Amino acid sequence: MRQDIDQDEWIELVANDKNGIVLDVRTPDEISEGYIANMKPIDFFEGQLFLEEISKLDKTKNYYIYCRSGNRSGQACDIMEQLGFENTYNLEGGFMNWTGDIIED
Repeated sequence: MRQDIDQDEWIELVANDKNGIVLDVRTPDEISEGYIANMKPIDFFEGQLFLEEISKLDKTKNYYIYCRSGNRSGQACDIMEQLGFENTYNLEGGFMNWTGDIIED
């Protein structure tokens, strides 16, 4: 089930969820500008490849998903729900509103 959560909820849930995985569904160019720690990148715009990568994931884990604005990640949550994923969390406002820690390469 998809839940839209704000940054404070996100930080608290991710910190305390031993069954959680963070997914960044932005493009490689967007990720190069910075990202949230411990994320797994799967580019939403890759279409079929995105679906193939998502299908390989454990459906029983909790997925915390973000993109630039919250739009693609919301769509990704909906797709994952259709594929049988139990818990997906969409970061409201996405990375552009993120004020927490950022990793820059």
